Amino acid sequence: MSAADVLKETQERFDKSLEHLGEMLKAIRTGRASSALVDNIKVDYYGTPTPINQLASVTIPEARQIVIKPFDMSILKELSKALGKSDLGASPADDGKQVFLNLPPLSGDQRKKLAAKCKEFCEDGRVALRNGRRDSNKKADAEKKDGTLTDDDHKKLLEDIQKMLKEYEGKVDQLLEKKNAEILE
Repeated sequence: MSAADVLKETQERFDKSLEHLGEMLKAIRTGRASSALVDNIKVDYYGTPTPINQLASVTIPEARQIVIKPFDMSILKELSKALGKSDLGASPADDGKQVFLNLPPLSGDQRKKLAAKCKEFCEDGRVALRNGRRDSNKKADAEKKDGTLTDDDHKKLLEDIQKMLKEYEGKVDQLLEKKNAEILE
């Protein structure tokens, strides 16, 4: 494995970590309703936990309302139950055809808690990036030991991996700033 291969593999791993972090942050509630808020909620569909977006259409008619219309009306009660158990802070209501979720405005305390949760997710993302760096450094060390890399190439590869880590940690910070701005607005 060459130095370029190690760098490419590292970048792919960092990209996946950043993408996962983005998905986690989407599920955190801001002042506005978003279909991403219900994407991770699973409904018991004939004994199988299934994500809502595979069972129903999700629309946002107003800034603080989510309307979920199931494709199969027999799951309406299960859908309401799953939404009631979620940590969205809203009680679902249904009219026999669809479920309405009216999101109450966030209080100052709730906003602070959500911002703290975002910070926690971002720290987990940084840990994942650092784990990727550690694994890449191990591969670089193994390549040096095998004689594939010279001492200078090994040193440069470690520096490049560190530089890439700093770049991706900056992207994590940008995601955190953006999400906190949405929450606190």
